[in-house]
Amino acid sequence: MAHPQVSLQGPGEGISLSPARAFLVYAYLQALDVLTTLAFLMARLEEANPLVRQAMAWTGSPLYGLLLVKTAALVLGWVCWRTGRLRLLERANVFFAILVAWNLVCLLLGLGRAMQP
Repeated sequence: MAHPQVSLQGPGEGISLSPARAFLVYAYLQALDVLTTLAFLMARLEEANPLVRQAMAWTGSPLYGLLLVKTAALVLGWVCWRTGRLRLLERANVFFAILVAWNLVCLLLGLGRAMQP
């Protein structure tokens, strides 16, 4: 099944990704979100997402709760890819790229505070 190209900006601008690559970027961003969240938890910082916090409490493990939520996110991304909802997948990629950058900034700020005398 042929899919149109996905552009990260307006028509004729920016980078165009094939649908499969858009999903791979999505999966990569999910992996980065897992890593930054685990770094947060290892630094004794709190998870801000109430859904993730609830999943961690429900499973009894921060890792299993996080993996449960990310598995659901990957399934939703896969459904978007397979059903041709590429604009939604593109927007999710932008959102998660910003989220990962935000996580890194907050992690650095939190670690910076922890290192102060």
